[in-house]
Amino acid sequence: MASLRIRTRRWTRQEYDRLIEIGLLQEDDPIELIEGRLVVAEPQHDPHARAVELVAEALRLALGRGWRIRVQLPLALGPDSEPEPDVSVVRGAPRDAPSGHPTTAVLVVEVAAWSLQLDRGPKARVYARAGIADYWIVNLVDRVLEVHREPRGPRPGRQSAYAAVHTLGRAATIAPLAARQARIAVADLLP
Repeated sequence: MASLRIRTRRWTRQEYDRLIEIGLLQEDDPIELIEGRLVVAEPQHDPHARAVELVAEALRLALGRGWRIRVQLPLALGPDSEPEPDVSVVRGAPRDAPSGHPTTAVLVVEVAAWSLQLDRGPKARVYARAGIADYWIVNLVDRVLEVHREPRGPRPGRQSAYAAVHTLGRAATIAPLAARQARIAVADLLP
């Protein structure tokens, strides 16, 4: 029996945006462009949805004015990735921002149950390659916060990655790198 060879196609951000523009994809479809692949986002069931709200609220309280807390909105990260992280933090105010999606963030947070492999793998590579210094995963399976810092770009024979990855339990606190005076209890991020 001959083996079946399945060919796939990589997409650019420009092509992805065009698919939305012509109506093939809708803006509210649960699809993200990650490393040239169209990826279906994790369903927004409770406790995932509750955790997203908790993260956004905790960050708004801790950071205050001067920061945009973006919930499930796109980041334009390179030519082949336009993720929609559960929460991202960008400097400034919405009215001050240039047109188009932000091309960086000071903090990105993903909430994960079944998407842990995606969030630890391809998404972590995308965020590291974009130089996002602070990337958190609210791990709903183990009920911990995974903190990824020290992004490293691609090197010969190696992919982008984070050099420092730490896991914090419910009793811990954390400060975003962009606002070290802000203390957030990990318990406040978990549903």
